[in-house]
Amino acid sequence: MSQARRSRQDARKIIQAALEAADPARAVSRALRLAGDELWVGPRRFDLRAFRRIVCVGAGKAGQPMAQALEAVLGPRLAEGVVVVKDGHGGPTALTRILEASHPVPDQRGVTAAQAVAELLARNAAADTLVFCLLSGGGSALLPAPAPGLSLADKQEITRLLLASGADIGQINAIRKHLSALKGGNLARLAGAATVVSLIISDVVGDRLDVIASGPTVADESTWAHCRQALLARGVWEQAPAAVRQRIEDGLAGRIADTPKADDPALRRAFNLIVASNRQAIEAAAHTAASLGYTALILSTTIEGETKDIARMHAAIAREALEHGRPVAAPFCLLSGGETTVSLGRATGLGGRNQEFALAAAPDLAGLEGVLAFSLGTDGTDGPTDAAGAWADGQTMARAEALGLDQAKFLANHDAYHFFQELDDLIITGPTRTNVMDVRAVLGLARS
Repeated sequence: MSQARRSRQDARKIIQAALEAADPARAVSRALRLAGDELWVGPRRFDLRAFRRIVCVGAGKAGQPMAQALEAVLGPRLAEGVVVVKDGHGGPTALTRILEASHPVPDQRGVTAAQAVAELLARNAAADTLVFCLLSGGGSALLPAPAPGLSLADKQEITRLLLASGADIGQINAIRKHLSALKGGNLARLAGAATVVSLIISDVVGDRLDVIASGPTVADESTWAHCRQALLARGVWEQAPAAVRQRIEDGLAGRIADTPKADDPALRRAFNLIVASNRQAIEAAAHTAASLGYTALILSTTIEGETKDIARMHAAIAREALEHGRPVAAPFCLLSGGETTVSLGRATGLGGRNQEFALAAAPDLAGLEGVLAFSLGTDGTDGPTDAAGAWADGQTMARAEALGLDQAKFLANHDAYHFFQELDDLIITGPTRTNVMDVRAVLGLARS
């Protein structure tokens, strides 16, 4: 078997291990244990005799399998539920309504779904109600509830501007929370006297609860000042819709209350538990790599920054390892997680940060034998494409040149999808119904 073929076979096994570790249904099942009338949610015990009704709400790409798993544990104890998911991520459930909406730019279906969630909470805002809130990647965009004075079009436009500017998830969510009636702790406030238990699949660096799905059941540390600063930093303050700028200015002037903070009474009855994360996915990938004979080295699970810079850093470490055995000798598997960003500018190409990682790494890997780099989004979609990511190896540049593909031009136009489509090197997984950010790896085989 050639080194190139072996590398790709091994990479597929490593990818599969990472995705299985992030499987939403398994994550929820691991977190819950029902014994008679006692329900354990992680370390917390709940006496179900104290609750007349149990309901669930939620939003995110993993919502449907999470709801299925919750129903499997609770059975007929669960009275009803409403969970909104990304288009194509729906599926059968027994008691929970699954509603589909647009992601990453919210649409009217998301607004309708948010209203259904709010209505369910309003009907069950009593002390003898237990509310499960199922949150996962994409939950913020999938649950748009425009604050007074704002329209869906305002929220769509500011989301487009932020994504195109390369804003990170923290900046995007700070603004979303301050333009929403549900995010930033407001969902817990709507639940009234009910007890709220959130089961969370983390899609943010550092697993910050106030950032995941814009923290609908936790205190919000961001402020009106953070919102204005983020828009200025990304150079989009002047282009922002007038209603958005007016709301932020009203907040800064004290005319609109800020989002709930840590001492807010609405948050005292809320319990939040992360059931799956990028760290778990990367550790599972490392375990599988080791079982395949590689020395697995996790560089970090909290990597952020411009994608092309991160790609070149990974390629440089791989070259050092292949040529000098530092920081690890071949055969090796360098792994990292987190979520990088791409500043699009005026580019018109098609792709995503994971495909761009492989495209940017390709020149620095050129000519290296037995090396393969890949990056993929664990949700199965990278940017507005049907690919999860892409591969690059020591022969990528030579193969591209033979086809007349100019790597530098494709990179400048952020058009990684069409570059790798021509090479048949896109990674296609289909929707995984989970999202724990990205999995990146560079495999290096010992020279034969």
